[in-house]
Amino acid sequence: MLICTLVEVNIPADMPPEQVQELRRRETARAQELQRAGTLRHLWRVAGKVANVSVWDVADNDEFHEVLSSLALFPYFDIQVIPLSRHPSDISEN
Repeated sequence: MLICTLVEVNIPADMPPEQVQELRRRETARAQELQRAGTLRHLWRVAGKVANVSVWDVADNDEFHEVLSSLALFPYFDIQVIPLSRHPSDISEN
């Protein structure tokens, strides 16, 4: 099951810089782990924002929620979830 997300990260302005740095370090490590596992198929930065567009490959909605909530910055996400379905005109093999 493929799911696209648009995530804006809203870290509180008053959060101590050391805490922000640690959250970002943990977020990067987990995202790279998910990429290696094939769960996080694509990850793009949105230019000019603290935001990303991602494509996830998960078995179901429960796994999707589990994966998202495992990210260190999850509590600070403003997220749009876009379920994907193959387009009948798509000729790619992926």
